[in-house]
Amino acid sequence: MILETERLTLKPLVAEDAPLIYPFLSDPELMAHWDRAPLEDPDEVAACVVGQVEDMQAGTALYWTIRLSATGEFVGACEFVEIDERRHRAELRFIVARDSWGRGYAHEAVTALLAHAAASDLKHVVARTQVGDARAEKLLERLGFKGAAYLKGQVDRDGERRDGRLFDLEL
Repeated sequence: MILETERLTLKPLVAEDAPLIYPFLSDPELMAHWDRAPLEDPDEVAACVVGQVEDMQAGTALYWTIRLSATGEFVGACEFVEIDERRHRAELRFIVARDSWGRGYAHEAVTALLAHAAASDLKHVVARTQVGDARAEKLLERLGFKGAAYLKGQVDRDGERRDGRLFDLEL
């Protein structure tokens, strides 16, 4: 399903989007607060995207690309993962290009995702951040998410344990 906002078009991810995703997943600054280290191999990113498309076909996740409606420029991605139909729950994730930070694209895209979730069967959305990702935490709080837990040592990344925060939102 394609989602439209005032400035953005969110289109379901397809395998052909891998070259657009690669600059994001290979960028150390963008990946600094993600659970995985940057991916340097474009073939690894392509395989990851194929896996995500398979997850969508299995109904366990929904992935969208974020594009500017006016130009079609790719500016990010957002997703619902770990969809639990029985509990009507999913985890939200999003990423926006560095040169698009501060323009409200993440807010606009996530607002569209939450509206889509509210119109579907999802009733509970969670999001995780790594401690220090103030931009993501501020956005989640502006959208009504509440801090639910402090996750000590949540992620093992680059040989160190990183703490995280869990946020949740009832729709």
